[in-house]
Amino acid sequence: MTDVSNQTMIEARNLSKYFGEFMAIKDITFSVPQGQIVAFLGPNGAGKTTTMRILTGFLGPSAGSVFIAGLDISRQRLEAARRMGYLPENGPLYENMTPLELLNFFGEARGMTDSDLKNRTDLVVEQCALQHVLEKPIGKLSRGYRQRVGLAQALLHDPDVLIMDEPTAGLDPNQIREFRTNITNLAHSKTILLSTHILQEVEAVADRVLLVDGGRLVFDGSPDELKRNGSIEESFYSLTDYGMPGKPAGQGGPTS
Repeated sequence: MTDVSNQTMIEARNLSKYFGEFMAIKDITFSVPQGQIVAFLGPNGAGKTTTMRILTGFLGPSAGSVFIAGLDISRQRLEAARRMGYLPENGPLYENMTPLELLNFFGEARGMTDSDLKNRTDLVVEQCALQHVLEKPIGKLSRGYRQRVGLAQALLHDPDVLIMDEPTAGLDPNQIREFRTNITNLAHSKTILLSTHILQEVEAVADRVLLVDGGRLVFDGSPDELKRNGSIEESFYSLTDYGMPGKPAGQGGPTS
């Protein structure tokens, strides 16, 4: 696993989000130091995606605040965005574009200079192994290659923080292994928060686990601490009251 420093790169303070009277998340607080890989877990409807959208500035909180590399995302949105890359689940990729065209589009939208864009494109193409599909329409690519393109655009501006929502969803075992290797390598220079439904991913890549249920943070610790009383699966079931009679499914956020 990666070494960490004392610099806080992601900080959530008492985050709450309501949709009318519906509570999506309530009083979620945590901080992530530089260089750490954090797995963000929870059952469907627990509030993971709502939290991640707030962390990335795509959704405003009803209460609380978010800091990315010390920048208040509500007041310093553009500065924070320069320090952060975001890979949403099923993120929008323009299917008529080629990966190269997409990277050029995002680089220009971010105001990158021609030389920086060229250098960074060459680097992320190599990192994400896109050399053989650069000129193919994204709509013709496999799920695995689309995920690589999405990761490449998230890395293009060389962010310090990388936030990913279900990055291995829909990938086959070989693609998952490849993606995990990429994530581990990236953590040498980046702070990573990723949500996942795949519990094996926690042991494979994570330094730390945040577990939410019913819109609240119910566990914050290492993978070893999570499985102290058994397997990660059993701890997950216990902490989320899996299968308990009378517990409504999806009582967190409206998405996940």
